[in-house]
Amino acid sequence: MGRILVQNRDIVVPGQLLAEGPDVEPASPFVEKRGDRLYSTILGLADIQDSKVGVIPLEGPYIPKPGDIVIGLIVDAGVTHWEVDIRAPYKAVLTVQEALDKPFNPATDDLLRYYQIGDYIVAKVVSFDRTHDPYITVKGKGLGKVVTGSIVEIKPSRVPRVIGKKASMISMLTSMTGCNIVVGQNGRILVQCQNRDLEEILVLAIKKIEREAHIPGLTDRVRAFIEEEMKRRGVGRG
Repeated sequence: MGRILVQNRDIVVPGQLLAEGPDVEPASPFVEKRGDRLYSTILGLADIQDSKVGVIPLEGPYIPKPGDIVIGLIVDAGVTHWEVDIRAPYKAVLTVQEALDKPFNPATDDLLRYYQIGDYIVAKVVSFDRTHDPYITVKGKGLGKVVTGSIVEIKPSRVPRVIGKKASMISMLTSMTGCNIVVGQNGRILVQCQNRDLEEILVLAIKKIEREAHIPGLTDRVRAFIEEEMKRRGVGRG
């Protein structure tokens, strides 16, 4: 029989013993198994699922993975590609082929006609293996230039708390405000609401999630916060 030595959502530190016994298994890449014992490799929150133990990171940079949705900032343009800040240790590359559905002639055409420095984009990571910078694409449903809404930045490690288990937190935020929310795995979040008040309330709620990610009962507190702010400002669901 296995024995789990921490409670769900306990704060754990690197090297901490989380569980022991032949039946316990790691449920995340941040848990190391040594014999019949499980240890945390990072600072994070314990995530217990039956006899499996994981750790949700509380700190750390964003490391791209193929398939991730990210919100990037155009920071430079070459002849046939843009450089994009995705809040990672590496700049991302958006090539003409992954941005345009029309022929492009670098001798006569200018990349800045399509995406300018300072533009935000919603993109998907195509490839990254640490031997080259991440490649991204804006081809696909919901991808492309951000033209409306507000961008809020949080620590990438807090993204799972904004989404919630089985998307519970993000569903609650959407249903209460009526806003469209695009969560980038790199910790940038796009919120698009019917009015400025709702947008501000939602941004404040997301920052509250970031600050209080380690405290139990977060969903109820965020719900109460949104209700109170909507009442105070006299706004309803968009």
